Amino acid sequence: MKKLFAKIGFTASMTALAACAMAVTASAEGGTGAAAGGTGGMMSSLIIMVLLFAVMYFILIRPQKKKEKEQKAMQNDLRIGDEVVTIGGIVGLVVKTTEDTVVIECGGDRSRIRIKKWAIQENVTVREDAERERAAMAAEAQKKKEEKKKGKKSESSETTDDQGMLKD
Repeated sequence: MKKLFAKIGFTASMTALAACAMAVTASAEGGTGAAAGGTGGMMSSLIIMVLLFAVMYFILIRPQKKKEKEQKAMQNDLRIGDEVVTIGGIVGLVVKTTEDTVVIECGGDRSRIRIKKWAIQENVTVREDAERERAAMAAEAQKKKEEKKKGKKSESSETTDDQGMLKD
């Protein structure tokens, strides 16, 4: 969905930029018409350019910076025992961390590789822990819903029993 918005934003930005370029070119070539309303045309072009930059910032630049910040935080929070995946697709367990490098152990023969922290794409252990936590919360919510349904059913059955007694 984000990619779709990015494509739409980029297309709209390029269209607006082309329209601005045509408006500026037309006003420059206009001669007498440009002399009468040249400042108004320039102001509208400037406003369109500022709006274009704002749209590009909020659709393209800001989300990318947020993603980079999260990636950097993940790389700095690596711990021994975490399972990581590198940019090249190597999967391994973190054995040692230093300021800018990480030693991972991978393969059946437990070979160790020293890599830079920036080469780590994702921390599988943290993702799995978050997924387990979400699943536990969902199960707990489901259990509460079932308890509420059972509580309502028992109340409704008591109500029907009472009504039956009153009728007798």
